[in-house]
Amino acid sequence: MAGKFEVYEDKAGKFRFRLKAANGQVVAVGEDYETKAAAVKGTEAVQRAAEGATVVDLTE
Repeated sequence: MAGKFEVYEDKAGKFRFRLKAANGQVVAVGEDYETKAAAVKGTEAVQRAAEGATVVDLTE
């Protein structure tokens, strides 16, 4: 099973998303958005950006 994005409303009434791994662990959390549609667009932006992304080690 693949990971999944969850879109939810936080206690302040803002919309957020989190990315969960297949085992249910949260691996990323998005910023707050004014609308649910904007949060969904945020998930789509992450999906596009992550496709083919490389890892850059900034510790060296």
